[in-house]
Amino acid sequence: MDYYAIGQRIRKIRKARGLSQEKLAEMVDISTTHMSHIETANTKMSLPTFVKIASALEVRTDELLYEDNLKSRSISMAFIGELLDSCTIQQVRIIEDIVRATRESLNKNLHTLPGNLKSK
Repeated sequence: MDYYAIGQRIRKIRKARGLSQEKLAEMVDISTTHMSHIETANTKMSLPTFVKIASALEVRTDELLYEDNLKSRSISMAFIGELLDSCTIQQVRIIEDIVRATRESLNKNLHTLPGNLKSK
């Protein structure tokens, strides 16, 4: 297992989410030093910590394990961008409202879904 690559993916996603190491460490209930060591592969994290990090970053655990999922996500985002480019401004605003409402509902109700899909 490439702990350095996993740590770098955590770092990349953390930064994309606008989170500091301190904030993510607080969300996961570990020290900032431990978070830093995870990102640089100076320490190995436990499975529960790994799952908590994925949950805090709102990504599936396999997205942290495998680079291909990040590439796949980028391809999906490009595809969505192309679809939106073909929409009118009014259509884009409606789609934004739908996505925002869906996201809020997921955040509100995710803990009640079977198997708690948040960490998958």
